[in-house]
Amino acid sequence: MSVRSIPCAIYTRKSTDEGLDQAFNSLDAQRAACSAYIRSQASEGWTEIKTLYDDGAQSGGTIERPALKRLLADVAAGRVKVIVVYKVDRLTRSLADFAKIIEILEAHDASFVSITQQFSTTTSMGRLTLNVLLSFAQFEREVTAERIRDKIAASKKKGMWMGGVIPLGYDVRDRKLLINEAEAKTVQTIFELYRKHTNTRLVKDAADRLGLRTKEFVLVTGRRKGGRPFTRGHINKILINRLYIGEITHKDMSYAGEHAPIIDRAHWDATQAQLTRNAVVRRTGSNAREPSLLTGLVKTGDGARLVPSHTSKGGQRYRYYITKSEETGGPRPWRLPAPALEKLVINGIDNFLLDRQRIAEAIGTEMPVDSMEPVFAQAAVMAADLRAPASAALREKLLHILQGSVIDQERLCITLNAEALHKRLGISDLTATKDIIITLPISLRRRGIEVRFVIENSGQPIKPDEKLIELVVQAHRWFNDLKTRPNVRLRELGKRDGADRGDISRILPLAFLAPDIVEAILNGRQPPELTAARLKRMPDLPLDWQQQRRYLGFE
Repeated sequence: MSVRSIPCAIYTRKSTDEGLDQAFNSLDAQRAACSAYIRSQASEGWTEIKTLYDDGAQSGGTIERPALKRLLADVAAGRVKVIVVYKVDRLTRSLADFAKIIEILEAHDASFVSITQQFSTTTSMGRLTLNVLLSFAQFEREVTAERIRDKIAASKKKGMWMGGVIPLGYDVRDRKLLINEAEAKTVQTIFELYRKHTNTRLVKDAADRLGLRTKEFVLVTGRRKGGRPFTRGHINKILINRLYIGEITHKDMSYAGEHAPIIDRAHWDATQAQLTRNAVVRRTGSNAREPSLLTGLVKTGDGARLVPSHTSKGGQRYRYYITKSEETGGPRPWRLPAPALEKLVINGIDNFLLDRQRIAEAIGTEMPVDSMEPVFAQAAVMAADLRAPASAALREKLLHILQGSVIDQERLCITLNAEALHKRLGISDLTATKDIIITLPISLRRRGIEVRFVIENSGQPIKPDEKLIELVVQAHRWFNDLKTRPNVRLRELGKRDGADRGDISRILPLAFLAPDIVEAILNGRQPPELTAARLKRMPDLPLDWQQQRRYLGFE
């Protein structure tokens, strides 16, 4: 009776590449031992597959290994029924990963054998033994990793370079960094360009003009990498790399290195100071032509951040604060006109600073009324400062006292930092540190098909829309011309007033607006969404006055 053939695959692994270039290495030794074991089981039908499944320089802490992946794929395809390894930890050092491998083997009626650890996974005792072995293997791997980390930390404290990507400006010889003169000049040039331009974008442009390139090196696969133009990211990494002043970093600490510096300390310190100043400029928005005063300082009632945005039309720039749809939970974002919102916040703080009673209540101090005069005077000075035109300096002043603001459909809540306000007002008693909240009643209305909101009542005098008034006046002028001059043609009116026939046809119906609608437009009390541009494009304006009121948003 013939014995069924059982295809067996040998799997070998080594964690490091040390010794793999030898004629007979560790992988060869594992394979020879496993091959001899398979031959000893020939009576059971075991036959060795000649395909090599070798993972050299691969950690046992993961199953993401090329040869192991090929082996498991062949198991799934039915080409392998038994995996033979020298020791269990050659297959894996992780209990979790071992469970995954066993699940794959069981699903395809396959098994594995460790030739130096005799046990059977078909019995409960065998599985217990295997779990104990794997637990020790995983423990050994974790202890080894801790030792390596400690060794790296100790070596870096001594200033030793512990490997990794070789930095631009250096070569490595005998595991030590040595200056590459040509590349060092490139590093020095980048620092000089930043000192001159103080802007990484301009540094990149200058580096491109000079033909500067990143470090070029060859991977173990033979593929070349690098030698490309610098990006702003490359430049930023170079400017903050303490390696160039002869230091080795480990986590948040730096130590004197064994290698020679490329940049002197004075130049380095000046560069870091400039980088810090630029970071402050970006945070405060002080480099913007029209700074958004409330960047990072305003949210909706649902907690969604309002961020600056803008559009341009006809050479005019329109600023907004918007929310992103993923933060609002809906398909359309909020869209608030930036000048109106900023003015509302500034006016709210301004009115608070000029209200002596509110200041006294908010401060909550036991100071005598007479001694409060300097405080009120300083508050008036602060209010005057806030009424200055929008600028980087105004945003900086807001950042000092404004904790944040929250806006919803009915109110705007402005939160002031009590401690910062006390200091600005010259109050030394800082016992009352509870934030000051200013609540302003407002009304927000939807405008157009997009979720835009218009602040209707900001406490400011209503200003009539001159363009809208001019449109209504023009409609009455044309209607009067047609009524008093029966033979006049629209083309003649258009030629006289610089309008085409289509404009006249669209605008002329405005002469039939209800008297109360016209009066509201003249007084600036029309709905916020009723603009000249919108009114001009409205098709089929109803002649019935009641329908007009509904159509134009007066009801």
